[in-house]
Amino acid sequence: MAIWAIVPAAGVGKRMGTEIPKQYLSICGKTVLQHTLERLGRVRALSGVVLVLHPDDETPVPAGILQSLPVRIARGGHERCHSVLNALKILEPELAPDDWVLVHDAARPCLRPSEVDRLIEAVGKHDVGGVLAAPVADTLKRANNAGEVAGTVDRTALYRALTPQLFRFHILNRALQLAADQNRIVTDDSAAIECLGLSPLIVPGSTDNIKITEESDLLLAEVIMQKQNSLGVESP
Repeated sequence: MAIWAIVPAAGVGKRMGTEIPKQYLSICGKTVLQHTLERLGRVRALSGVVLVLHPDDETPVPAGILQSLPVRIARGGHERCHSVLNALKILEPELAPDDWVLVHDAARPCLRPSEVDRLIEAVGKHDVGGVLAAPVADTLKRANNAGEVAGTVDRTALYRALTPQLFRFHILNRALQLAADQNRIVTDDSAAIECLGLSPLIVPGSTDNIKITEESDLLLAEVIMQKQNSLGVESP
């Protein structure tokens, strides 16, 4: 059964506040996107990767970065769901309805390939799919309209959704198409799946699988990578 990865990388870095998109910022001598693709390239179960780029982005993909995996290029849409849908359209002619699609943020360069293996194994017999997620460790407060603490939220069953997220092709395609048709903003693919009344499997993920959102995250990612490499955890 085929498993294709989709990597949305069409952002322009508005929240980051930098002149270039965050996926092209440098960490440990390589761009964020290079790190992300290299780590996906070490997942043996993958059949290929669709990289979703901004319509004006002509940056070449470095040769050999994904080992021998085939790479397709899709163009980003107005929202994230449109970008992933554009990638799914490219895959539609060659994927069966029950084949798998693994969606991973380009801005998560510290991903451990072993966690992708674990996600694939855990979700393999699930009808819907699943997500990597980390239990919430901080105490959560609910605020009122005045910006005051209105209560403490029970964090017992709360998780931070991570990526990658893995779903059956036909389910993800239907969920994202519905979200697009209804102009519904979904912040991850699981949210679209949930709107169909379906329940993805939660697979515990590592807290070091951070997303580059602010400038300080670049330094944190560098520290994480150095630690991972020193332990031989995910070194190339």
